[in-house]
Amino acid sequence: MIKPPWLKVKISLNENFVFTKNLLRHLGLHTVCEQAHCPNTVECWNARTATFLILGDRCSRNCNFCAIDHNPQDPSESDEPKKVSKAIQMMNLSYVVITSVTRDDLIDGGADHFATTLGSIRDDNPQVLLEVLVPDFGDSEKAVDTLVRARPDVLGHNMETVPRLYHEVRPSADYSRSLALLRHARNANIPLKSGLTLGLGEHPSEVRRVLEDLREEGCQLLTLGQYLQPSKAHLPVDRFVTPDEFAEWREIALRMGFAGVASGPLVRSSYKARQLYLQYSRLTHLPAS
Repeated sequence: MIKPPWLKVKISLNENFVFTKNLLRHLGLHTVCEQAHCPNTVECWNARTATFLILGDRCSRNCNFCAIDHNPQDPSESDEPKKVSKAIQMMNLSYVVITSVTRDDLIDGGADHFATTLGSIRDDNPQVLLEVLVPDFGDSEKAVDTLVRARPDVLGHNMETVPRLYHEVRPSADYSRSLALLRHARNANIPLKSGLTLGLGEHPSEVRRVLEDLREEGCQLLTLGQYLQPSKAHLPVDRFVTPDEFAEWREIALRMGFAGVASGPLVRSSYKARQLYLQYSRLTHLPAS
């Protein structure tokens, strides 16, 4: 399927891109920007920002829409939290998104490593706002509690698609389990964030239902973006959602009560995350950086 013009990304590298790439290579850090083939990598690295991918670069699951490699073989690096913290200092970041591969092979799903990473960042960069985008931790409330105690400024967990398509898109995940994670975290007074990938064959009524479910669980921040097939081995694109449709979904979500919504063909979970947080903070008088 030929990409429409609104999905064509102009590539123009600057010195910030080179700095970011060299720094990440020097420290041996992974980013979801590269591992997930994000279309916004050049834009973000040109602005000297990136989304850090911890717990390795291989996932224990093999979702049919995701470009990240599977079958993790090595344990998480014990010095990774300090390396991430150092990168944040050198990049002079004020808002950071930390995500990870899913690690079903670890007893706690990697929750303690998340907490250690947040703690290390805060020790060295106390002014930084921290957003996490986490896996479902295999339905472990204990793992979620570990993460909540680390007090991220935003806690994100993506639904990705509608319930009907879970078996095809992300067969190792469970829609109810993902909602349960948000439900368990909602009383921690941490803004909750989630996201959907459109263009996989979902119907508008199904998307609306997911948004209603998210609002019922207290989710305040939302991202909606276009699915792009990472390779021929992955699910094909069912259709390309137009920019006008994404704009309409943004208005629908805001009317449903979401405080911050990023909706567009190239939107990804952490795309312009700071701006989305600021939308929320203006409504709730949370600290803004």
